[in-house]
Amino acid sequence: MSKPSEILETLEIVLSATAAAGSYSPVVQSGNILYVSGNLPVKDGIVVNPGTVGDTVDIGAANYAARICAINILGNAASHLGSVDRIKRILKINGFVASAFGFSDQPKVIDGASELFLTVFGENGRHARSAVGVSALPRGACVEIEAIIEV
Repeated sequence: MSKPSEILETLEIVLSATAAAGSYSPVVQSGNILYVSGNLPVKDGIVVNPGTVGDTVDIGAANYAARICAINILGNAASHLGSVDRIKRILKINGFVASAFGFSDQPKVIDGASELFLTVFGENGRHARSAVGVSALPRGACVEIEAIIEV
């Protein structure tokens, strides 16, 4: 079985930490549990696919943005731990989707993150989750995801 770092390398995914945008820590560890703050779909300093899902952003673009959120979660966790290979299991993610009135496919959006975690960690990437519609997110992002991770 390949290590998560090897799988990420095969996928040509390079992890990096993102800075906190306020008075909070990107990662807090208590015992063997990491609490990773909400991550936006930021790539190279730019919010990917900003807008409202079901209005200016389609499900496919939002699903890709959720994947970027998952990559950023792993980047912050790896920065805190020293290696993504120290992650034992993804326990839970909470996904927030900037949604147009009447849009109800939030789970299809958050699948972008869930599928990446399954690819990288196999069954240890299968997690509990919430997918919630909201009216707006920071920086105009279409999605934000936070995670609870066992190390």
